[in-house]
Amino acid sequence: MPLSRRDFTARTVIAGAGVALTGTVGALATAPGALAADDSTRRDEHGRPCEPGYGPLVADPAGLLALPAGFTYRVITHSGVTKLESGEITPSNHDGTAAFEGHRRVTLLVNNHELKGKRADWAHPVPLTEGLVYDPAAAGGCTVVEVRRGGEIAEWVGVAGTSTNCAGGSTPWDTWLTCEETEDLAGKNGMTKDHGYVFEVDPHDRRANRDPRPVKAFGRYAHEAVVIDPRQGHAYLTEDASGPNGLLYRWTPPAGFRHGRGKLRTLSADAGVLQAAKCIDSSGRFVDDLSRATKIGTVYGVDWVNVADRDARTVPVRKQFADGAVTRARKLEGMWWADGGAYFVSSYAREESPGAAHDGQVWFYDPKRRTIRLNVLIGVNADPAADGGYDGPDNITVSPYGGLVIAEDGSGLQHLFGATESGRTYPLARNELNIGTAEEPEYSEFTGVCFSPDGRTLYANIQDPGIMLAITGPWRRAH
Repeated sequence: MPLSRRDFTARTVIAGAGVALTGTVGALATAPGALAADDSTRRDEHGRPCEPGYGPLVADPAGLLALPAGFTYRVITHSGVTKLESGEITPSNHDGTAAFEGHRRVTLLVNNHELKGKRADWAHPVPLTEGLVYDPAAAGGCTVVEVRRGGEIAEWVGVAGTSTNCAGGSTPWDTWLTCEETEDLAGKNGMTKDHGYVFEVDPHDRRANRDPRPVKAFGRYAHEAVVIDPRQGHAYLTEDASGPNGLLYRWTPPAGFRHGRGKLRTLSADAGVLQAAKCIDSSGRFVDDLSRATKIGTVYGVDWVNVADRDARTVPVRKQFADGAVTRARKLEGMWWADGGAYFVSSYAREESPGAAHDGQVWFYDPKRRTIRLNVLIGVNADPAADGGYDGPDNITVSPYGGLVIAEDGSGLQHLFGATESGRTYPLARNELNIGTAEEPEYSEFTGVCFSPDGRTLYANIQDPGIMLAITGPWRRAH
């Protein structure tokens, strides 16, 4: 049922009750029930306002990763250097990652590899492990990495023969959903099967991953990320596409369907209902693009509009809607389910963004109130090649120590950075491997940011060439 203006006004009074506090670069306002503490008045033992985070970044003598004093890192996998159990080289282009608790206190990480197109185009594609291949022509897929108590590392293929595996997302039943950020049909770019789907990977049971099948019920488009509402069973999905800009989707399961390991692959292609978001402002006016929001705390009501042809063999899903039918966003990226809703990122280059110039947003969708709220707004980074500013938020996670941790995919130096509950930003890491020169920059984004199940280790990737890192240190509430 569409939201009436009266319904929307009532819901936004509640959803807008959090206090929006400005930060150094961005701002994080509390969503309903989320990250509720206000740390803006915290002071040190001398009565001075506390600086957020863990202090300045210290240059790495090894030239890989700058971290705050007291923090250390360890390389877990490195494409071209480390090997899988099979003896084959670790695939390149690490992207979305999630951490799961395995037996005997091991950590299992599922790591996407964003490799687009045919295998011959890449030096280190995902190996075609027998029984785990969807399309033998495609280079992408994901691997499972086991970090054992003694520090030993093992890695094997979770799924192969997929394409452009981007952010993805974990499920409440402890599996991984790997997302193809492509719309290639069989016959295009050397593919022998259709692509643009979501696949489920079980890090705990290798046998469950045999004979990969796409979850066609989620639709075929340039998938970026996905989260599952553990109570209602809805899937929320982002689309990273342009011409026109991509959409935020919701999939509602069919009556009687119960989620669980392996259940998604049993769904028919038309199971459930796939819909795209349509936003309205407090005056009842349609919002054509999320970039129109330039103020922290902006709240929009959300209606959901049915997708006519989710497999999109002739017309891409996002092009099936007329102007005014749905709300678009440039470069919808990472998602994370927490606090009873979905955090999701809209990241775009300012020179290409419609409306006012700015460098990225984090929204919170509240399914109970059917509203989204602008929680983080990253301001214009005047000099991306100089340290101290951020742009291009991408992968995201909610920290067990409060606030958010965001991976940067901007136009200059690349960072992991945090945003506190009071809206202050702080650096966590800087990529010192891919810097290059002012004339020939070689920046590579951070991806796959997530914490270990016990909260002691932050995992993140440098996408190119493909390095997974484990960061440890004196974690605390980062006021």
